Amino acid sequence: MSTKKIKLFGTDGIRGDANQFPMLPDIVIKVGKAIGVILKRQAAAHLIPKVVIGKDTRLSGYMLEMALTSGLLSTGVEVQLVGPLPTPGVSFITRNMRASVGIVISASHNSFHDNGIKIFGADGFKIPDAMEEEIERLVSEDDFSPYLAHHEKIGRSRRIDDAQGRYIVYVKNTLPNQYTLDGLRIVLDTANGAAYKIAPAVFSELGAEVIQIGNTPNGLNINDECGALYPDIISEAVLKYRADVGISLDGDADRVMMADEFGRVINGDHIMGLCALNMKQKGMLRNNTLVVTHMSNYGLEKAMRENGINLVRAEVGDKHVVDEMRRLNASLGGEQSGHVIHLDHSTTGDGCIAALNVLAIMKETGKKMSELNRVFEDVPQKLINVKVANKTSLDLIKGYPELIQRIESQLNGQGRTFVRFSGTEPLARVLVEGNDKLQIDQFADEIADLLKNEIG
Repeated sequence: MSTKKIKLFGTDGIRGDANQFPMLPDIVIKVGKAIGVILKRQAAAHLIPKVVIGKDTRLSGYMLEMALTSGLLSTGVEVQLVGPLPTPGVSFITRNMRASVGIVISASHNSFHDNGIKIFGADGFKIPDAMEEEIERLVSEDDFSPYLAHHEKIGRSRRIDDAQGRYIVYVKNTLPNQYTLDGLRIVLDTANGAAYKIAPAVFSELGAEVIQIGNTPNGLNINDECGALYPDIISEAVLKYRADVGISLDGDADRVMMADEFGRVINGDHIMGLCALNMKQKGMLRNNTLVVTHMSNYGLEKAMRENGINLVRAEVGDKHVVDEMRRLNASLGGEQSGHVIHLDHSTTGDGCIAALNVLAIMKETGKKMSELNRVFEDVPQKLINVKVANKTSLDLIKGYPELIQRIESQLNGQGRTFVRFSGTEPLARVLVEGNDKLQIDQFADEIADLLKNEIG
């Protein structure tokens, strides 16, 4: 038996270069086996666990889908393959099919040469840390033979041909019945990713005129200078086609960026801000609470406070946001990067559902996107990445607590500081916000210099 535990999971599932550790077929087969072993333990003796597997449009998706399927089948688990489907679509189908687990093969917004594995439980939420740790422990074992199914109990796999259609209907139903998208011209960038067929169907079937870009996936061009990471593309397209609004998704369509009719970018903070105000007005913002991360702009926090909405900050990562939303029984949350979670509709970030909520507000109010987006002004923000040799406790760094205390005193409640270590790189991320751009640049430089000198 191997004694060294293999580390697989990061902040959002398993991720890495395709055909390099950990995204190697032999490792992924073991991941499939490990998931199967855990599900068989949990299931009643007469029941066969079911696993849904979806993917985005990366070339390596075929290879990893087969490896994962092989590992699961070898333990006697049934596999249901849905093909290219957004991450939130796999979460939905997992619940819809009453499956034990849903797996997405995707590296989200990363380039094609990366790939990853995200795992959802039967409830559609990402699996807990304890299950991730057990998967790692099992994968670290050299010999899986004690766990393999007998010949007659090997699992079966089948294709779910109508998964895309089910998800399209589900997403469309999140737009209130009294509204259509008639009269709206939308430019839609699907990042050559998982939503390239689904998203245009959603918006056009609801009545919008859809002009699509980023809709010719070839396995290599997912997120390639298109999609939510390149919002300037959608901005230019809105102006070119004289559209009412632009919608830009990432490769697995769990995040969205938008643009108004003048091509001005609307990020996750602004989407959440205008949705929160609308939901509060209608009594739909549970506990009057919006959950964001430490990266959300201070201007959003200030605007929410002024409108009687509690803004709670969670750790970076949509999984942490969802955990905090569930703890606080909140209905809305997300990240500046475009993960927007409407917990009444979805268990994870869903770009199409988030965009439909904004379009519903446009229809309800009769206002143009530019007018709705006046919800708040961004406060100047400075972010510096500092290379560090070690990630010690910040409070133990000589002079750090005193420097932060002085800076926050000078900000006087009109800004904030936030420093964290990257979970994947040898970096400290320094963020300072405030009304005076020159002042916050100076403060950020002071913090960065101190970290370079003490732990760089």
